[in-house]
Amino acid sequence: MSAARLLVRWSVRASPFSWRAVGHRQAALVPALSRGMAAGGIPTDEEQATGLEKIIMKAMKEGTDPYSMMRPKEYAGSKVDPHLVPSITNKRIVGCVCEEDNTAVVWFWLHQGEAQRCPSCGAHYKLVPHELPH
Repeated sequence: MSAARLLVRWSVRASPFSWRAVGHRQAALVPALSRGMAAGGIPTDEEQATGLEKIIMKAMKEGTDPYSMMRPKEYAGSKVDPHLVPSITNKRIVGCVCEEDNTAVVWFWLHQGEAQRCPSCGAHYKLVPHELPH
């Protein structure tokens, strides 16, 4: 016997309505099964989310990226359009892979202020302040 049949039989027996006694059995009056969660249907992810998950979902809906989870925007790396590097302090160490197929990383300190150049390839980087969303 399938699980669906057992469920239907159980729901008929557990029904608050009783069989009509007219000499023979008739179908029980069973209320229609709802989709779930009695009145309002199945709650969405946004309705169920709490805490940090809710903050992230709200921010993503507004188009912001509070925890830098999305891929960063591409920049030209020129003096006019430098690569933006977020930091919660006034300096940060940056690693530059100067050529696409290069395996060596050039590390250098980036300080707040004007855009700075990579010592090897000349790409420009600029430190921008970033606040952590608490």
